Amino acid sequence: MKKTINVDSTYAGMRIDRFLRRKFETIPQSLIEKNLRNGKIKLNKKKIKSSAKLQNNDLIEFHNLEIKNEIITKKLKFKPSDTIIKENEDFIIENNDDFIVLNKQAGISVQGGTKSKKNLIDIFSNSEIFKDDKPYSVHRLDKETSGVFLIAKNRPTAQLLTTLFRLRKVYKTYIAICHGELSINDKGSIKNNLIRYDETKKIVESAETYYEILDKNNNSTFIQLKPITGRKHQLRKQLYNLGHSIIGDKKYNSYKIQKNNKNLMLHSYEIKFKMNEKKYIFRATPPEYFRNMLKAKRLNF
Repeated sequence: MKKTINVDSTYAGMRIDRFLRRKFETIPQSLIEKNLRNGKIKLNKKKIKSSAKLQNNDLIEFHNLEIKNEIITKKLKFKPSDTIIKENEDFIIENNDDFIVLNKQAGISVQGGTKSKKNLIDIFSNSEIFKDDKPYSVHRLDKETSGVFLIAKNRPTAQLLTTLFRLRKVYKTYIAICHGELSINDKGSIKNNLIRYDETKKIVESAETYYEILDKNNNSTFIQLKPITGRKHQLRKQLYNLGHSIIGDKKYNSYKIQKNNKNLMLHSYEIKFKMNEKKYIFRATPPEYFRNMLKAKRLNF
């Protein structure tokens, strides 16, 4: 089977994997990436990476592509109840013509996947707030991380915000509670190389984060983190590499997991950016479990 799609100017500048996710909502990201790697999806007759950017009049070709996951992914498509929609609408910090800002709750993914059904994009796709619009994800926030999260309401805003994130013109501040007393300067930067794997391929990426220790004692540290680079799980990995993993982190954990604590103590506290000559700053109140952990560890905010 051979199929082609002509790209119009509406999608100029969009990554090909994101374009395909929007065109074929039932196909998981992993299957798109696999077919791109295998050359079953080509751009202008060339094999390309999932990060390749589209241009007006580009030609996407599909060669012997079998969507075997069609039935499976339809089952994974999340249909939120009115209660779930209302619950998430209640966490909106800002709602304007271009985007919404949400105090995302822990335990919910940004987008659906093979391991996550409940997700923000599906929820807000069914919200009255987006009845004349479409929610666009413009950045990442781990499923177990709470805090400030942006969702664009239209494609031009999504493109602009995505560009600002890529150019590091969006400034994010996180707060975290770590195991143990960090024995580093009260302020500074953490610079190191982080390792991740694309299937069996080992990838080494440089990472940098500015930090400030807000309070600490002999068993825990309350720290503010401002990532400069945007590597996957960057903050969690860096603190783990220092030997002081974030409390509640089950993946990057250097301490015995506390059975009575199910929450990751990492919160996206503030986001700042300038768009169309207007400055924006938004803050999200930490969840109750985070504030309770500060009290339990005798740390001051």
